[in-house]
Amino acid sequence: MLRAERVVRRRSEAKGKKHHPVPISVAIAELASSLGIDGTLRRYSVIARWAEVVGEQIARVTEPQRIEHGVLFVSVKTAPWRAELSLKRLQIMKKLNTAAGADVIRDIRFR
Repeated sequence: MLRAERVVRRRSEAKGKKHHPVPISVAIAELASSLGIDGTLRRYSVIARWAEVVGEQIARVTEPQRIEHGVLFVSVKTAPWRAELSLKRLQIMKKLNTAAGADVIRDIRFR
């Protein structure tokens, strides 16, 4: 047993409390929150999961660029696609926010 494990075990035994394991997702979420980066991670997840959320067809003609003050900027290859996506903007925003688990995106600008 490593020295650090013995110290942790002694401390927990001294307090008389039993610690139960927590899921890694919960531990990471708590760590991100304590570091104050949970919002940044949620915004990043929107960009990282773009193709999954919008689907393969839209992902082929678009590329999420950045998020500034809740506005997602997306580059679009052609004007007809830009017009089509502008009509679907609210639907896409809802899907992205659902995937992020919070209202991270308040507008989308297609360019």
